[in-house]
Amino acid sequence: MTEDSGSVVIATTGVTQITGENTMATSLPRGIEFYFQCAVLIIGIVGTGCNGLILYALVASKQHKKHALIVHQNALDLLTCLFIVIIYSTKLCNIYLTGSLGYFLCTLVLSESLAWWGTIASVINLASITVERYLKVVYPVRSKKWLGKNWTIYLAMGTAWIVSFTANVAIIFPTSAVMDGLCYPYMIWKNGALRIVFFIWNFLSFYVLIISIFVFCYWRILVVIRRQARVMADHNAAGSSAAQTGLNHIQTNVIKTMVIVSTLYTVSWLPAYVYYLLISLSPHPIHLDFTYYGSAFLAFSYMCTNPFIYATKFDPVKRVLVRMIPWKKTSQQATVNVINTGGTNMNL
Repeated sequence: MTEDSGSVVIATTGVTQITGENTMATSLPRGIEFYFQCAVLIIGIVGTGCNGLILYALVASKQHKKHALIVHQNALDLLTCLFIVIIYSTKLCNIYLTGSLGYFLCTLVLSESLAWWGTIASVINLASITVERYLKVVYPVRSKKWLGKNWTIYLAMGTAWIVSFTANVAIIFPTSAVMDGLCYPYMIWKNGALRIVFFIWNFLSFYVLIISIFVFCYWRILVVIRRQARVMADHNAAGSSAAQTGLNHIQTNVIKTMVIVSTLYTVSWLPAYVYYLLISLSPHPIHLDFTYYGSAFLAFSYMCTNPFIYATKFDPVKRVLVRMIPWKKTSQQATVNVINTGGTNMNL
C-alpha cells in the first residue's frame, strides 16, 4: 500500500489522524474478502445457536451443577460467537475510520481482539478440562483433595480470562493504528524483534503446549484404563464380563476424544498461525485480506464443534436435545396415538 505523506500522519498515541479531501469517504472498495467475512459471520451465528442450545440442555438436565468447567466452556464459546457476530456485522458495514472514534473502533471491534480474547480463554479452559479428567483418572485419590474444593475450579476459570486478556486485549492498543481509513491491528511494533518474540511465545503457549496437553493427558488416561482392563481380564471371574465391556467402551471413547480433539485443534488453528508468522516477518503493516479471513474461518469454526465434543457425552444432555427435535416429538406422539387407539379397540 502506498502512503501519501501529505494526508497521513501517525500520532505518538498510535492514532492515525486522517486529513485531506478523502476524509469524507464513507466506504472502501470490497473484494473477495467480503465473501469470506460473510462466511465467518455465518460461523458466528451457527456457533451462537449451537452453544446456546447445549448450554440450555446442560442447565435443563441439571448437569451444570456437576460439570462447572464444561458449562464455563460453553459460556465462553457462546460469548465468543456473539463477539464474532458483532465484529463481522460491523466489518460488513465497511466503515471508513478516522479520528479517535475510528481508532477505538479499530482496536476494540475491527481488530477482533474481543473475539480472540474469548477464543484463547476457551482454549485454556479446554486444557483445564483435559487436566481435570487426567487427575481424576490417573490420580483418583489425590484429585479428590485437589479438585474437591470449588476454589480450584474458579481459579482455573479466572486464569483463562486473565491470561487471554493479557495476550490479546492488553496488547492491541499499542500495536494498532488506522491508516487511510483502514484498521491495522497488531501491526505497529516499535521493535521488530519484539514482534517475533511475541509470535513465538503465542505459538508455543497456545498451540504447541495445548496440543501437548491433549495428547499427554488423554494418552495417560488411556494407559490407566488399559491397565485396569488387563487386571479385569486376569481376574476373569463370573460376572466380570459386564465390567470388562464397560472398560472397553470407556477406552474406545477416550481414543475417539483424543483423536478428535487433537486433530481438530491442530487443523483448525494451523492456518491462522502460519498467517501470523507471515505478517510478523513482514517489514510493513499488512491489511487483513481474504487469506486471513480464510484462516479465521477455520479457527472460529472450532467454537461450533466444542459443545458436541464435550457436553453431548452426557446422557441427560442427549435426552434433553432429543426431546427438542421436532420429528422425534411427532414420532413419539404418533406412537402414543397408535397405542391409545389399539387400547380403545381392545376395550371395545
